[in-house]
Amino acid sequence: MLPLLWRTAERPSRGSGLTVGAIAEAAVAIADADGIGAVTMRSVAERLGAGTMSLYTHVPGKRELYALMLDHVFADAAEAPAGEGDWRERCAAIARRDRERYLRHPWLLELPAARPAFGPNVTAKYDRDLAALEGTGLSAAEMNAAVMALTSFVSGTARFQRQAESDERAGRTEERFWQAHEPFLHLVLDPERFPTAHRVAAEARRDGDADHDSSFEFGLERLLVGIGDLVARKG
Repeated sequence: MLPLLWRTAERPSRGSGLTVGAIAEAAVAIADADGIGAVTMRSVAERLGAGTMSLYTHVPGKRELYALMLDHVFADAAEAPAGEGDWRERCAAIARRDRERYLRHPWLLELPAARPAFGPNVTAKYDRDLAALEGTGLSAAEMNAAVMALTSFVSGTARFQRQAESDERAGRTEERFWQAHEPFLHLVLDPERFPTAHRVAAEARRDGDADHDSSFEFGLERLLVGIGDLVARKG
């Protein structure tokens, strides 16, 4: 798969002019419009005006196609400026860009969560993520763990937001949830048995949940504070 991602042996199809890059771009466009489930070798071929079998000359199957799509959408990360300011500002900027990418390409959240194949753009993004922590005194393992923690946080919050938005579109709003479940919860949430849950749920219901942007920024700041504590101990 790696030679395919790095285009070390790519040759345009004779006659059709198909390239791996064009195939990846077409697949991403389909996923953006209709979801990852709509991406098949046939649908990509139809979008490119080519025969389905001609795609297999370049891309052996769906697993490889997904890897190409992932690397394709990380091109913006590979081309993004390294960032200014201290390590906190650089990490925060990366996290916000990553969140925007997930919300722009929500199908990314549906790809298998196994270790990604390191194509050129994924590798460049990983390098920039690590570089944001250069000079902090963290060990290589700590830098990697910090990047993974931030990455997991961003994808988790993006996944939650997309699900909440999907529920809203389907009419499964917060208001309807509470209308359906509050009478029963009022009966079983005994304030003596669950004092903290009872108090927090009541206050949250009264005050309203934080919006997605505020929740993201709250969690990001907490993560950066935690990484900052480790950096301070290293100093």
